[in-house]
Amino acid sequence: MALLSVVIITLNEERNIGRCLQSVGVIADEVVVVDSGSTDRTEAICLEHGARFISHTWLGFAETKNFANSQAKYPLILSLDADEALSEKLKASILAVKAMDSLKTAFSMNRLTNYCGKWVKHCGWYPDTKTRLFSREYARWTGKVIHEKLTTDPGVEIKHLEGDLLHYSYYSIAGHIAQANRFTDLTAEQAFREGKKSGILQILIKPPVKFIRDYFFKLGFLDGYYGFIICRISAQATFFKYIKLRQLNAGAISNKFK
Repeated sequence: MALLSVVIITLNEERNIGRCLQSVGVIADEVVVVDSGSTDRTEAICLEHGARFISHTWLGFAETKNFANSQAKYPLILSLDADEALSEKLKASILAVKAMDSLKTAFSMNRLTNYCGKWVKHCGWYPDTKTRLFSREYARWTGKVIHEKLTTDPGVEIKHLEGDLLHYSYYSIAGHIAQANRFTDLTAEQAFREGKKSGILQILIKPPVKFIRDYFFKLGFLDGYYGFIICRISAQATFFKYIKLRQLNAGAISNKFK
């Protein structure tokens, strides 16, 4: 049977980390938590659950996760976020993978998001398939500012596991709005560095198209009130991204002629 390292990165996750650690107890041979400066009870909770706690400078999502993987004892990695937990069916699937002892295969799973106490089954949020179980010898995290992606070597097969990765994303609508504002700052800045532009047509057309796609075509209306809120904030985030990019480009032009 293969030995498994569960690897988690954290920053002020006292609200979530205990649930995450409790959920992996039956499948983990070790738990490694790499923390980037928490000032709450994150460290104490991790130590209470027997996790190995490592403090390390924040390097961005992809590089911090790669560093965390390098600290694990075992090459078979389950990479989780602190606000995630394993369903019972997913635990059983992972135990079956450990029994296979096959390192040159990566495994994906569906992520089911809890929004303000409601499980969201539509809005383009489910199935939110993620590849999280892999050998670090054949895979690594790549990506830009916020959208890290697991990249596997040629020849690595990706199989899908039964069971859901439970994602406890937002406890309030205000928290969702605040994160959308932070993330659109980052995505606009990244687009600006890549030389991308934002025109009036994008600002006018893309937000309503985003809402129509998620709410109607991706059946967000079936998630009721919170489905509407999710689709509305997602469309607003699209609007913010393009106006922030346009503002960055305008500022660059203004500075050029000063």
